[in-house]
Amino acid sequence: MGQWIPLDTAAGPVRAWLARPGKPPRGALIVLQEIFGLNAHIRAVADGFAAEGYLTLAPALFDPVETGVELDYDQAGMARGVEMRNELGFERAVHVVEAAAGSLRDAGHSPCVVGYCWGGSVAFLANTRLGLPAVSYYGARSLPFLDEPLRAPMLFHFGGQDASIPADAIELHRQKQPEAAIHVYADASHAFNRDVDNQHYHAASATLARQRTLAFLAEHSS
Repeated sequence: MGQWIPLDTAAGPVRAWLARPGKPPRGALIVLQEIFGLNAHIRAVADGFAAEGYLTLAPALFDPVETGVELDYDQAGMARGVEMRNELGFERAVHVVEAAAGSLRDAGHSPCVVGYCWGGSVAFLANTRLGLPAVSYYGARSLPFLDEPLRAPMLFHFGGQDASIPADAIELHRQKQPEAAIHVYADASHAFNRDVDNQHYHAASATLARQRTLAFLAEHSS
């Protein structure tokens, strides 16, 4: 079980969910939220990685705009999340990730980043702009940035039935980022890792993607 801690960033003060493993960490990572805020689901994701032995920090990316944001998985929640995402912008989101990485480095670790949905695109930018090894789950807003060169190992997960990231967009990732590992889960749609959402969750795809993510972390996090 994690706990809230304060984090000073270039975008302003934010809260972050810090989940510690029950034994000396095998590595560290930063977990990046969807547009619905740093809600119970994302905190549980962070706790799950801590249970695998990783010191895990999940910053509340929306805090520079509004604190305490936890939105429902409905049309109203999605609309508000899009507004918050657009108001924050990618630059400030990357500033928050940079501060989170600095905090973990101060604790003696070299972190990776794992991001989901919008956070998946922020994870990609954490790679190209901060040099952090990153895992992106169905990051639908990465296309404008695909000409940015990778600075660290990169892993992409996509759902084959995800209308927000069609096959041509996935192919563009392959063309623009040939050094990245890209996996497509044929039967999965968007948000297939969100196990609190029966509409989107796809257990088999989520399990396989998690195995691949943990293998990535084992190789690149310390």
